Amino acid sequence: MCPPYFRLRASYHHRSERRLVIETYFISLLEENQSSAVLLVPLLAFAEACLGIGLFISGAFLVIVSSALFFTELASLPFICALATLGAVAGDHFGFYVGYFLGPHLTRSRFAARHHAAITRASELITRFGPLTIFIGRFVPAIRSVLPAMIGASGFSRRVYSLLDVLACCLWAVALGAIVYFIGDAF
Repeated sequence: MCPPYFRLRASYHHRSERRLVIETYFISLLEENQSSAVLLVPLLAFAEACLGIGLFISGAFLVIVSSALFFTELASLPFICALATLGAVAGDHFGFYVGYFLGPHLTRSRFAARHHAAITRASELITRFGPLTIFIGRFVPAIRSVLPAMIGASGFSRRVYSLLDVLACCLWAVALGAIVYFIGDAF
């Protein structure tokens, strides 16, 4: 039987080969479906920000897809950032208007009971930071999808929310672009 060191090294080598195969497949899939692949950026940004769905979608998917699109030259970084902004604004506004119109019913739902910790954190942020919560929440993954609904349920002004949210999403998209640019060399 092999010593543990050799098994570990062999296991690492196998995982490395498997990762390379998956990356190659994924990049070829993006290249073959170039026009559709670009649509993943706003779709993932929307899903990540969308009430209910966002708790289960990791931002890592968006970073990976954006990096692959940028470094295979299927899309420019400004275009990726613009698409991410559109998807994030749409997801945030969906959550805001759900909270705005259904606020009291949301707090008594089974969804609210299951995600009580995230809702409590979002509520504390709103109370503590007021309008700055929109900017803070955009950068905190655990509450990103819940916060817009909580802000909507609090009776926050729709116009002020829209203005601040668009600014926050633009800032977030620039941060996404920086992450893609600086860590994307892995591709």
